[in-house]
Order: sequence, then structure tokens, then C-alpha cells
Amino acid sequence: MININNKHIFLVDDDAVHLRLLEIEFLQQTDYAIETFKSGELCIAALDKQPDIIVLDYWLDGIEKSAMNGIEVLDVIKTTYPNIPVIMLSSQDKIEVAINCMHHKAFDYVVKSETSFMKLTTIINHIFNVQKLEHNLNWYKSKM
Repeated sequence: MININNKHIFLVDDDAVHLRLLEIEFLQQTDYAIETFKSGELCIAALDKQPDIIVLDYWLDGIEKSAMNGIEVLDVIKTTYPNIPVIMLSSQDKIEVAINCMHHKAFDYVVKSETSFMKLTTIINHIFNVQKLEHNLNWYKSKM
């Protein structure tokens, strides 16, 4: 069975304040193991840890202007580990940005706001519930 206590989530954002606030909310309100990264490059370097979910900022050029943007990082993640769900997070409240993320195989798109954490936890719980159902279904199929 899938155990929520063993779930590992990467949070990637170049906005240090937003990243820290999101980390605190996850640590205080969930049992997930949280790892934070201030750049896409640092996240990519840690992909061998195979997190269960990645929350990735759309713009990642706040610290280093030549840094990879979120879409570039998403493409690397999906090429290397296509089964890791990636939720894009951005202050961009434009449908074109959300559609672009989905074209690049993001699982979902959340606009940064006061309710971001609540939306993220809803999506993450949905992902884990679907994974649990798939796991159980595969177990039942193997017994037939």
C-alpha cells in the first residue's frame, strides 16, 4: 500500500519568500517529506531521488537571469522521469500559460495566490488517491 508518510515532494521556486512560506505550510499541515530548490538546475541535479511529485515555478529567472525557465525544467523532468507528476505554479494568471504547461505534460497549473497551498494539497491528494487506486487495481489484476 502507498503510505502518505513516505511521500517526497520537491518544491522549486526562485522566490525565496514564497518558497519558504510554501515549505512551512507543507511541513505544518501535511506529513510529506519536503525538499526545496531555488533553481531548476538544482532540482534536476536531485532528480535521482525520484520525488513523488514536483511543484515547479513557471518563471525561474529571479536569481540568475540565464537560469532555465520552468518549461525547460519541466521538459527535462518529463524526458528523464516521465511518470513524476509536475504541478506548475505561477503568478501568471493567463490561460495561454496554463495551456502551454499542459502541452509540455504538466499534471496541473496553479496560480500563486492566498489559496495556492489549499489548491496544491487538493491536487496532490488527488494524485496520491489515483496512484493508490491504480496500485490496488494492479494487485487485483495480478490475482486473477
